Amino acid sequence: MKSIEEKIIFYKDNLDFFDDGMEKYKFLIDQAKNAKFFPEEYRNETFKVSGCQAQVWLVPIQNKDLLSFYYDSDAFISKGMVTILCDIYGDRNPEEIISSDFTLLNMLELDSLLTPGRRNGVYSMLEKIKEYAKAYNKGN
Repeated sequence: MKSIEEKIIFYKDNLDFFDDGMEKYKFLIDQAKNAKFFPEEYRNETFKVSGCQAQVWLVPIQNKDLLSFYYDSDAFISKGMVTILCDIYGDRNPEEIISSDFTLLNMLELDSLLTPGRRNGVYSMLEKIKEYAKAYNKGN
């Protein structure tokens, strides 16, 4: 399995392949098509990520020592971003998530691509992933 850093580099290389912002947006939307099945019973306030312009749901799933996520959004850009974040940080030991260098995401240069509102949403998704990792790390 690729490390967190290797996955971020993978997405950076993909985004760098495109010359303009519209092509990069299309890439993000395409990622939404890679989203896994989202069980309807989790589409509620408990799992909603606050701070996002769109509705985003992020549900922690513990499988043995690994933490992964169910996720969804009602907007394609947000769904693409949460798909990328869950691909990078999912199926990992909570300690690995907590101790990772979250500034590595800056390599994706989302600041130049996303509006401030969307950037705040991505930050909120990342905070929720960290929050879940800390909660599940204490449980072990």
